[in-house]
Amino acid sequence: MTRPMLTQREAAAACGVSRTTIRRRREAGELPHAVQDPERGWMVPVDDLLAAGFRLNAPAPADQAAPAAPSDDEGRDAAVLRAELARLNAEHALALAEARFGQKLAEAEAEHLRRELAARGEHIADLQRAMGALTSAPERPALTGPVWPAMPGQAQGEAGEAESEPRKRWWGGQT
Repeated sequence: MTRPMLTQREAAAACGVSRTTIRRRREAGELPHAVQDPERGWMVPVDDLLAAGFRLNAPAPADQAAPAAPSDDEGRDAAVLRAELARLNAEHALALAEARFGQKLAEAEAEHLRRELAARGEHIADLQRAMGALTSAPERPALTGPVWPAMPGQAQGEAGEAESEPRKRWWGGQT
């Protein structure tokens, strides 16, 4: 996790030094990750301040008097921070609403898929019952060959062939 970036004024106040000290250290290259923001000026990472040997929340030097009332710059900074906080709160609320909406959609889709799966399971069971009705049962003899209708005046044999007269006589058929 990265630490926040402070303006030179905030860095000086946090470290208990003057803004000139922060500026000189930045210009000397002791704060290498400081960047210039077009709106807020130079922004100094807290990690750079610690690496340069500064202590955060250090007491202010005795020769500097603490300001009695906030200056106009500090009032503007507070307003900017409040506006940023309001923007972040709105973004968070929007992201949370989108996440909840996505969750509701996912739950609805899951329920739809469960119903579809149950319907398909019932369909498969119906097909299995139909397949069972179409297959021969073990107690029914299966046909061994094609059954052809006999010609008029001829009897039908076991294999479905019309029996000839000599064969009928040999088997004991009528002559």
